[in-house]
Amino acid sequence: MHKTIVIIPARYASTRFPGKPLATLRGCTIIQRVYMAVEESCADVYVATDDQRIFNEVKAFGGRAVMTSPDHRSGTDRCLEALEKIEAAEGKQWDIVINVQGDEPFINSNQLTLVRCCFQDPRAQIGTLVKYIPADATIEELENPNMPKVVFDDEDFALYFSRSVIPYLRGVPREEWPRHHRFYKHIGIYGFRTDVLREIAQLPQSPLEQCESLEQLRWLQAGYRIKVSKTPYETIGIDTPEDLQRAESFFEGSEELKKIF
Repeated sequence: MHKTIVIIPARYASTRFPGKPLATLRGCTIIQRVYMAVEESCADVYVATDDQRIFNEVKAFGGRAVMTSPDHRSGTDRCLEALEKIEAAEGKQWDIVINVQGDEPFINSNQLTLVRCCFQDPRAQIGTLVKYIPADATIEELENPNMPKVVFDDEDFALYFSRSVIPYLRGVPREEWPRHHRFYKHIGIYGFRTDVLREIAQLPQSPLEQCESLEQLRWLQAGYRIKVSKTPYETIGIDTPEDLQRAESFFEGSEELKKIF
């Protein structure tokens, strides 16, 4: 079994929702909700932050946190700095690093298991999740650019991610596309082999990444193999105050979440 660490990057500064990790969702901060959910399936969990207020909050609820630079380009870069600091402090090494976004309070422990399962394939360098987009989805839902789509090969290795609808269905009226093909959306939880995380942190932005503003295209374009696992579970990222209100509603409607929380 691979030794796994989960790192949760969390920034205070956010253009659309400043202080988001410290916003409250049903009596707990968002960052605590994420931490609690992840802790169910992994013993080694750390929050990587650039803000003392978030660091203090994690310590206050009994979690583990590490301070990182405010200058990172991405959560992936923040994960690497955190990993190196944790390794130095703990004197331990891990095989797999899972990056869970600090604004995903509804992450399911089974999703983390699925990410870890990607690495049962020795060819997998990076692991992530996809979810089937139901056939009754509207074309407007399918075309939402904030919901990246993914196509993968017969062995579940990603071929491409896009904010556009992929594949294009030639000869099928656009409004009927969801009923004529199994489309998948990307769930943005990543696992990395530790050596791969160190390598990809050195990569410059790629042309495809710049076009679509999707970091995983940098890795694909550089030739890294991304294994996908299919999850039946939905996630709700909190990007805006309006998302937080929707999350409250989602909470009320989910019997499973009521049992957990």
